[in-house]
Amino acid sequence: MIEYSKIDFSNGLKLIVHQDKTTPMVAVNILYGVGSRDESSSRTGFAHLFEHLMFSGSANVDDFDVPIQMAGGENNAFTNSDMTNFYNVVPKENLETVLWLESDRMTMLNVDQENLDIQKKVVVEEFKETCLNQPYGDMWHRMSEEVYRFHSYNWPTIGKDISHVEKASLQDVREFYQRFYQPSNAIISVVGDIEIQEIVDLITRYFPTEGAPDSSIKEEIPKEEPQQEYRKRVLNSDVPADALYLGFRMCERNHKDYYKADLLSDILANGRSSRFHTNLYKGTDYFTTIDAYISGTIDPGLFMIEAKINQDRDTDVAYAKIWEQLDKLKQEEISEQVVTKLINKIESAQVYSEINPLNKAINLCYYTYIGDTELINTQISAYASITAADLKAYAEKLFVKENCTEIRYVKNM
Repeated sequence: MIEYSKIDFSNGLKLIVHQDKTTPMVAVNILYGVGSRDESSSRTGFAHLFEHLMFSGSANVDDFDVPIQMAGGENNAFTNSDMTNFYNVVPKENLETVLWLESDRMTMLNVDQENLDIQKKVVVEEFKETCLNQPYGDMWHRMSEEVYRFHSYNWPTIGKDISHVEKASLQDVREFYQRFYQPSNAIISVVGDIEIQEIVDLITRYFPTEGAPDSSIKEEIPKEEPQQEYRKRVLNSDVPADALYLGFRMCERNHKDYYKADLLSDILANGRSSRFHTNLYKGTDYFTTIDAYISGTIDPGLFMIEAKINQDRDTDVAYAKIWEQLDKLKQEEISEQVVTKLINKIESAQVYSEINPLNKAINLCYYTYIGDTELINTQISAYASITAADLKAYAEKLFVKENCTEIRYVKNM
């Protein structure tokens, strides 16, 4: 059981503190409620660009990394469709340094033309390397376009078009910063051998905590209607082998069926005893790789299956073999023993991860962001309540042709 204290400041800033006396280190995590879903369709890639810009210096610090390293710590960040997350781990005695640095870049980031030009070049090169010059690198662009016709999941985190970042003006970027990187849109968690009141005092010293919250940050995002037809796009491309990507529309992260989808992905592709590994990868010579996973997005997301096909085998036959495995999930109930084993594995992984103060800090912010901090303690019970019959019923609902989008890469001859 992880005990924590939550403090909501009047300006919308949220703080979660967990005391962990087992470690000499302290983890500080800051989550900003901005991801690619919050961008304009004509100005995409900005959330990812800002992940880079936030390390470019602020009013009092030229380079964010240097003082963290001098304090004996480490730091990094990640961005996805729903949020941007910055995390730090330092010895306890250097906690104040981290909070000072984070407050400086929240309130006084150095967004000037020189820094913008540097980071634009970095992001543009990353776009070229990962999306344009890498086999299958544009898959998420193609899948997102096909699945999401209205919702802003229509483009991946790195952006819809490389020109959006290339043409980003200093004014565009400053407006994005002022709108999203502010206390009303932030959640801070601190985990370590610390006292709650000590952290509250430090937060109020370094961060703005008073005033009214900004209600203009978020705009309503259009909802995607249920998919009613099978969608398919074939891409003739200079790839090493044919590939199949199947995306099934699934529920949002806070829905009870999310846990069923997660378990189904484990049954199909988690480990050497999984069905895909046993029956398709080892059981046939059609696949060089095959995997299944879920997107886990705040709004309704995707259950993904991706497979690379042996160049000597027929891709249509490989496609049919994947559907055979999905149909078995719909037709035959999984044994309770298998379900129990999977749930125990998830529980063990969660318990093990909670040894790490950084994992706890990240999770406390994330669960707070999606609306239920207590999930850090109760999530395992959501898995434990699922039966084999539940999984079969959800598979029948999920793995339907009309609910599927296929992106197929065909190797140029």
